[in-house]
Parts: sequence; structure tokens; C-alpha cells
Amino acid sequence: MSYQTKKRFGQHFLHDHTVIDKIIAAAELDGSQQVVEIGPGLGVLTDELLPRAAHLQVMEIDRDLIARLHQRHDPRLSIHEGDVLKLPWRDFLNTPPYTLVANLPYNISSQIVFRLLEHRDLFQRMILMFQREVGERLIADPGTKDYGILSVLSQLWYDIKKVTLVKPGAFNPPPKVDSVVLHFQPRAHPKVDPVDEAFFKKVVKGAFTQRRKTLKNSLLAAGFDADEISSSLQVTGILPGCRGETLTLENFSDLTKALFRKNN
Repeated sequence: MSYQTKKRFGQHFLHDHTVIDKIIAAAELDGSQQVVEIGPGLGVLTDELLPRAAHLQVMEIDRDLIARLHQRHDPRLSIHEGDVLKLPWRDFLNTPPYTLVANLPYNISSQIVFRLLEHRDLFQRMILMFQREVGERLIADPGTKDYGILSVLSQLWYDIKKVTLVKPGAFNPPPKVDSVVLHFQPRAHPKVDPVDEAFFKKVVKGAFTQRRKTLKNSLLAAGFDADEISSSLQVTGILPGCRGETLTLENFSDLTKALFRKNN
């Protein structure tokens, strides 16, 4: 059955079996795991995951691709139709832990990562493909141009390492950029103490609100009180003239603690 890709879904279908083999090896499946795949597309990864999983659940928005998936008639396969950003994951992923393996839709990959962070208790391992630019942000170090909100929040909860770089020719249609596969291993405990998760996220987002401005001015723009910012920076020893991208996870933890005390 022929299929015409749809740009609105950010579809680039993986076909390079060398890359597929590396993804499958990184997933470390032995037939006992419950596996989840986001955006299975034409099912090339699905073909390799099904025989290695106790059960495979896939999330797909494209009705034409869903029809193809249903033709498999495999009792080990469950298909969930809808937008991965809106589907009620906990309704059907209700017996964790799961292993997540996916070639993510590039146009919403960052949004998916934030949703994964909210559901991180569901997954024991994640092997995910990203546009290289997004992948570099996920593993970026403080002080680099790629370091930002995605870096801080992801590295707080996961140990992330690169599996392989993927060239455009590995896909059909080929994207205009390189891609990268990353291995996410959840940490037993966050890398630093976030104090209060919602407040930590508010501080991190505030620090990167206006990247060209100083940390103090960025936090002001995010709605934090000027006096509280000044005293918190003084207590933590963080220079008010520095920028958010220079702060380590430890710095963010210290700053969150100081600001949190003044707001609670």
C-alpha cells in the first residue's frame, strides 16, 4: 500500500537498518518489557520492536497510518489514535514501567520532551530520535549556546547520552538537517534538589526568559520581586550581571531554595 507523507505531521520515515539496529540495541529489549512507540509511521521500528516486547503500545495521529497498523492483527499490539500531546497517557499506560522507543515528529519534539518530564514515572528507559539541533540542546553544558530550559529540566531527571548521529539519507523523505538518537536513563533521584518542582521550573524558565539580558533582569521580566532577586543572588553568590545560560544545575537549585524561602 503506497503512502504520501504529510508535512503537517513532520513525517520523515526512517529506513536505514544500520540506524534501526543501533536503536534496538540501545533499548536492551529481551521480550519481557512493555514498550511504547510514538509516531510509528510506516512501522519499520515497529517491525523490530514487536518480536522483542511483551506488549507494544503505539500512539499515532495519522488515520491512514493507523489503518495500516490495524492490518497487522497482532494481539501484542495496542494502537492509540490521536495527538500525542493531548492523549491521556495515564489512562492506557497504567501498568508501568515502560520502555519508550521513538523517532519523534520533529515539529513537536521539544513539546513531547516536556510531556515526558511530566510523565517520567512511567518510563524506565527512553531511546529517542531528534533533529540534531534539539538533541544538542538536551545534552548541552552550561555556558554553551545550546544550553537552556530543555537542558536543565531534562538533565535534572535523566542521564542522557548520545547513541548515534543520523544523516538525512536515512529517512524518506530526507530532512534538511542531521538527526541524533539519545538514550535517556531516569535517575533514582534528581541530580540536584529542586526544592519544589513547580517553583524550580518557574525559576529556570525565568532565567531564560530573555537570554540577552542579565539574570537579574530576566527574573524581573518573569515577575520575580526585585528585592527578593537581589538578596537571593547575594546569598547564593551568583553574580547579578551573569546570564541564565551560565548557571549550573547546582546554581539553579541554590537560587530556587533562596527564592522559595522568600515566597513561602
